[in-house]
Amino acid sequence: MENLPTILGTLFMLILLQAVLGFDNLLYISLESKRAPERDQSRVRKLGIGIAMALRIILLFLLISMIEKFQSTWFSPSWKGVIEGEFNLHAIIVLLGGAFIIYTAMKEIFHMIAVDDFEKDGEKREPASSKNVITKIVVMNLVFSFDSILSAIALTSKGSEQMPGAFWIMMIAILSGGLLMILLADRVTEFLTRNRMYEVLGLFILFVVGILLVSEGGELAKLKLGGHEIHAMSKATFYFVISVLVLTEIVQSRYKKKLLQQKKARVTS
Repeated sequence: MENLPTILGTLFMLILLQAVLGFDNLLYISLESKRAPERDQSRVRKLGIGIAMALRIILLFLLISMIEKFQSTWFSPSWKGVIEGEFNLHAIIVLLGGAFIIYTAMKEIFHMIAVDDFEKDGEKREPASSKNVITKIVVMNLVFSFDSILSAIALTSKGSEQMPGAFWIMMIAILSGGLLMILLADRVTEFLTRNRMYEVLGLFILFVVGILLVSEGGELAKLKLGGHEIHAMSKATFYFVISVLVLTEIVQSRYKKKLLQQKKARVTS
């Protein structure tokens, strides 16, 4: 019982960590689920998150018991002045996940630019199958989970040893984060549907998330391109960029409303 305050404090920190790191995951789920048939979208989000949480617990167990294998080098390209690095499984997964998120965000942004009629956009686009969307949500959820699980392992470690009941504490935190995402997923999607202008903001945030993951993967792989080392984008820089994007959108939206009000006032007068 003497460890109870420490255990509860660690559990609170882990749940908070899951909530903060789950934001970009939730944004991806909300945007990706809109590609499924409309009647299945809510089910797709909940089922995708549920399956991902179960797999995340399995991943947690694997990372705890096989962390050295995830960190051991798989291959080391050594083309001096062009590309050098030491790629492990962790780095490869994070790099590929980041690249896929950048591709997804850019594809949707270009689609928005090409669309002539937003009202009929949903009719023109062929919806993806629910299974494909669920698979993408699950896979990307696992990519996002690496950072949160490794951070959780670090928080529950005392030197080289894990604190008592560490696995169960982390499992409770993961399940709490998953439940929170299930509760918020529909609301976030509904908000983006009602306020389509914020979809662009969401896609650019997703694009920045992809850059963050690619830079993290590059640093994990000790990657050098053209003789220059790749360094991970700091979390402070990431949140600063996101804050600037959000503030810019808020200011721009209010400015547009004022312009429209002035235009209406001139027409009526």
